[in-house]
Amino acid sequence: MIWPVNIDLTKTAGQGRKIRRELCVATPKLQEISRAAESLGLEYEVHKDASRPNSWWDKTGYIIVDKRHNSKRKILEMLASEIKRLRSA
Repeated sequence: MIWPVNIDLTKTAGQGRKIRRELCVATPKLQEISRAAESLGLEYEVHKDASRPNSWWDKTGYIIVDKRHNSKRKILEMLASEIKRLRSA
């Protein structure tokens, strides 16, 4: 499961950020994450209108990515990098 907060530059590790701040992107949207996953050729499934248990009021949604070939941390880094590339294009 990948929540937008996992790669959000504006969040702390206690709030759910999973990778180093310099690798993150500012306020990623679910649509950007799914576009990046598609661009990277990852198998994924989007779940809109879902909220993390510790922030139940914020329905950000999440995606499930097949992590057969990479760790979750590596996938998060790849997605953040791809979002940066897509934003600059």
